Order: sequence, then structure tokens, then C-alpha cells
Amino acid sequence: MFSFKVSYLEELCSKTIDGRVLLMISTDEGEEPRFQISNYPDTQLIFGIDVEDMKPRDEAVIDRGVFGFPLESIDQIPTGEYWVQALIHRYETFHRSDGHVVKLPMDQGEGQKWNRSPGNLYSTPEKVLIEVSKGSSVEIVLDQVIPAIEEPEDTKYVKHVKIQSKLLTEFWGRPMHLGAVLLPEGFDEHLEARYSLIVWHGHFSQNLYTGFSETPPDPELEAEPINKSRLMKTLKDLTGPDLPRDPEYFEAYNVLSQKYAYKLYKDWKKPGFPRMILMCIQHPTPYYDDSYAVNSANQGPYGDAINRELIPYVEEKFRCIGEGWARTLMGGSTGGWEILATQVFYPDDYNGCWCWCPDPVDFRAMCLTNIYEDTNAYFIEGTWKRNLRAGYRTTVGEVLFSTKEEAQLELVKGTRCRSGSQWDIWFATYVPVADDGYPSLLFDKVTGEIDSSVVEFWRENYDLRHIMERDWKILGPKLKGKLRFYCGDMDSHYLNNAVYLMEEFLENTEDPYYDGLFMYGDRFSHCWYGDPNVASALDRYVIVQRLAKEMAEHITKTAPPGADVTSWKY
Repeated sequence: MFSFKVSYLEELCSKTIDGRVLLMISTDEGEEPRFQISNYPDTQLIFGIDVEDMKPRDEAVIDRGVFGFPLESIDQIPTGEYWVQALIHRYETFHRSDGHVVKLPMDQGEGQKWNRSPGNLYSTPEKVLIEVSKGSSVEIVLDQVIPAIEEPEDTKYVKHVKIQSKLLTEFWGRPMHLGAVLLPEGFDEHLEARYSLIVWHGHFSQNLYTGFSETPPDPELEAEPINKSRLMKTLKDLTGPDLPRDPEYFEAYNVLSQKYAYKLYKDWKKPGFPRMILMCIQHPTPYYDDSYAVNSANQGPYGDAINRELIPYVEEKFRCIGEGWARTLMGGSTGGWEILATQVFYPDDYNGCWCWCPDPVDFRAMCLTNIYEDTNAYFIEGTWKRNLRAGYRTTVGEVLFSTKEEAQLELVKGTRCRSGSQWDIWFATYVPVADDGYPSLLFDKVTGEIDSSVVEFWRENYDLRHIMERDWKILGPKLKGKLRFYCGDMDSHYLNNAVYLMEEFLENTEDPYYDGLFMYGDRFSHCWYGDPNVASALDRYVIVQRLAKEMAEHITKTAPPGADVTSWKY
């Protein structure tokens, strides 16, 4: 039987290792194979197996029985020469306060990226002749280790706050940290000022998520070359009437990002710009690059840790007003769901959320699956046929991958919801704990069959539209005037469908009427930020400038009598 045998050098790690051995096989010599794995049509091959107590020179065997993506078995690989690389994604043992002992990949400052996580071992790529029919073995030795990431440095404006959370440390049984804060111009000079706080939720970024740079663009920066993979991954930016559609635009995209990061810095300093503190929360977990900012059975009390530990610490340290009327929320995609959940679960603590392209806010439209009525997440079932559910589309409707492909790649990268990817973090956040201490599954990753026994738990605890409708008599008065939604009507992940359902509910609310806003971008995809005249690729870089002004006006207008609406306006 043909197989790959993976081992690692003792000089890299003398201890035993728990983790996931991943094997990547590629026809493309342009990049290391570990960086060529995705859901897109140009992905290369990946296979994975779990290992426990693996010692140096032990061999992890990947043969025909090991599940892979997009080919399910190495037996399906045609004879030929390929670039081959292996990696061990290392797990840590957690002794949680709920009594469960679990082995998970702890974030090492990279934002839960298995192919870049410090401490992971990997092999130097080599060209290998694969002849499955001959039944031979290929030996791969892991001879490299991903180095630690240097902590980013503070500047006059950007402060990288990091605190150890008491709540999370108790839950996980080991130190857990939360942390970046952007200070307004004049913070050090206007000591009498007390500031309102903008909380920006979203994916992990080692530096400030907004793309804020005090350094002018590098005039000698070489534009990134265009290639098929990059073009597909930026199809979400091929929207909007004013966007150049020639490849040269994308070749200069890295140049544009530097330009706009510096523009934010210059705008932030301008006279008349709202003097507010912008906080981008860093809260990676063992399951994902952020926690989804709510309390959950599998991840612990992240909602309380953020809102009862981190926010008060930041507000005291940086002279914030520290009251709900002086706090606002912004975020998109994952961050969009997080800020809406935060506004709903902590309604008195915030004075509005600006939410664009949120993850499903109504589980009747969990992308294209209605978890309450459908029996299978992968297929649309008929009497005589079944169709695959789409998982990702371009703005012209071309489907680049299905839900099945998306979820099964996760299964290869990590069993028990340890892939660090989308469906796994939804499971880890929304589901109860299974008997083995890991998350229960909404659906079987191999077959797509939905487990109806966990559906009610999802509904009652995390279906935001259902919770708002159920509790509107209490929540309505607290949320009135605070909800703003923006979504492209060709969202790549079909997230607009759940937003439509949320709008249908909110527009029919009474006692009180929600008094908010819904805007949809015609032919815009994921993420659309609310300006129909600017391409999303550029609008993302000016969203802070636009929303900070809206938020400052909203806070001033809705502040209680006698509140401080002047000390921070200079």
C-alpha cells in the first residue's frame, strides 16, 4: 500500500507532541504547498491525521484510509512528480473548569493560522515522484520550526493593550489574555478631556485592524503581481460602478493599502475630526482567530470578559466617559454578528451598532441552510435528485465552492472543530458541549446530516432575530434607534438572506418601532460598507472616517441631560 511517513527531528522538539499532521501535495512550485490550500478552484491537495504523544522519529502514516481534500484519498493521485510538504499543527492540553480535558491549538499571536503558527514543525518542500500503484512509501522529515512572532511596538497613537482575563483564565485553566487602542489627536495635551469609545469587532490582526499607519507609503514598494488565485479571492472587490476592472488595479492593491492607511493617520489628526478612542479587540481562542464575543459553553465567558473586564480597564486607563450612551460598536462579517450580539446581550452598555454584512443573524438562513427545516446542510433534497448547496459565489453568481467542500476541508484540517475555520467556530460558539468535551456538531461533516437535537439550543441562545423577537418587550426600548445594517445583495456567502429576514421582523416592530436603518448594495458582495458610489475595495479604507463622524453626531444627539459632550470636542 502506498503511503507517506512523516517524522520530526529531535533537535526541533525533544518532547512528545499532540496535534494534527497535515500533508500538502502541489503541482505549483511558486509557493510553499502549506500556503496553497483553500476552498477555491485553484487549491492544491491536503490530507490530515491526529497524533498523540508523538515522539521524535515516530512515523505518522498517511495512506489510502486518510481523508483528504479535494481528493478524498491519496490513491486518487495520478502518477507524476509533485511538490510535497508536511506540517504538525501542535495542540495544547486544557483542563477546563467544567471538568473536561481537551487538546486544542492555542493561538500563538498569529490569529489561528495553522500554516503560520509559531512552534509548528514543517518540512522543506521537495519534489517527489508519486506512483500509487507501486505501493512504496515516501518518507518526510520535519526539519523546520515556525519562529515566534515579535510583539508590535506602541506608538503615540496606537497602544497594544493586553490584560489577563480572570474569567477566561478560570474557565480554560491557563492564562488567557485580551487586548489595541487608537488614541485621538491631542490625548496627551487635553488632560481634561473624557472620551467616547468606538469598539470595532472583527478578525484578529496583530496590528491595528483599521490599517492605520503613521509611516508614509513606501515610494519604492513593488506592486504585487496579479495571478489567478488573487483575482478569485478579490472578486468581492469587483463591485461598484466606479471600480477599475483591469488587472493593473489589483497589481497596485498593496500600494493602495499603504496609501489609505497613511490617509487615515492624516485624517485622524485633522482639526474637526471627532476626538474619540477607537478600540479593536484582539480575542483569539483555541478554536478561531476571535471568540465571537459572547459567552458560550465551549469557549467560556468571552462576552463578560470583554464587556466586564477589558472595556472597563481600557476606559479607566484612557480617560473614557465610561457610560453606555458614550459607547458605539462597528464591525462586519464575523464582527458584524459580534457587534449585534453585543448590542442585544448588553443593550444598556452601548448606544448603537453599525453592522455590515453580518454572519447569519437569523438561522432560518444559515447561509443557504434553514437549520430548523432542512435535514441536510450539503444537499437540497428532492424526490429523485439532490443538489449541492452553494457556499460561495461571485457577484455574477459563479459558485466557487459548496458548503460541503467548505466543511470537508475543515474536517481535513482538524477534527473535533479544531480547523480554525468558519463552520467550526460557529459550532464551537453556538452548540452545547459533547460528552468528550468538544463541541457538538450541527451536522455530520462527512454526510451533511443535521442533528435536530442541537437545533433548539442554537435558536434559544444565539439566533439573534429569534431572541430579539422573543424578548422585544424588554429589548425594544433599549434598542430603539441603535440598529444599522448594510449588506450587498450579492453577498459572497449569501449573508444578505438573513439580513432580509431581520429587516422583515424589525420593520414590523411596535411599542416601540426599532427606528433604525437597512441599506443594500446593488451587485455588491462581501463586505459592503454602505457607500453605493465607491468600490468596497476602497470604501473599507475610509469606513472609520465616515462612521466616526456619524457616531459622534449620534452620541451628542442622544446624550442624557448634563452629559459631557464638549470636553472631547477640540
